[in-house]
Amino acid sequence: MNLKKIFQPQFWLFPYSTYKALFQYDLKFNASFRGVEVLSSNVMNSYEIKCLKLYRKAQSSKGTIWERYYYPKLKRFGLRTGINLWQNMHIGKGLIIGHSGTIILNGDAKFGNNIFLTHGVTIGRDVRGKRKGAPTIGNNVCIRTNSTIVGKINIGDDVLIAPNTFVNFDVPSHSIVIGNPATIHHRDHATEGHLGNVNN
Repeated sequence: MNLKKIFQPQFWLFPYSTYKALFQYDLKFNASFRGVEVLSSNVMNSYEIKCLKLYRKAQSSKGTIWERYYYPKLKRFGLRTGINLWQNMHIGKGLIIGHSGTIILNGDAKFGNNIFLTHGVTIGRDVRGKRKGAPTIGNNVCIRTNSTIVGKINIGDDVLIAPNTFVNFDVPSHSIVIGNPATIHHRDHATEGHLGNVNN
């Protein structure tokens, strides 16, 4: 470990303000998705929100001593519940985990803001060919049950990936993607009604 880093005060402090801003936005985003002002205690105690809270703590603490505490904790939680977010620290603000169950995200995949993931979703890396690498996913993207997105591809903003869809090609913004093999259908406001809406 870099000794210079160890002697910096920020290495020892948990970045609470960063964590709080992300997690509070997530809670508002989830509440809006459910059509309520505040999440109920049952929802707050669900695996989905507990995972989200741990994820944001691990993500916020990257580069500090706290990473050594929260990252393994998130990994253990993922192995127990199947919600495997621990490999990926590239999700922007606003995340909905629609349902607990197996969710696998490659560590190199990058996500924008306002993302919906649910059980059975796999975001993976291709290891060969022109699409070798992991996806980059834009803002306001809803990825439904048992969908798979693989390879170094770009998913635009305002995109709905329908259940059981396999995507290994670029998807333009304002699209609904359906099927295997998948087809793209242009739709303005494609994710309207599928995501929360938080006024900044």
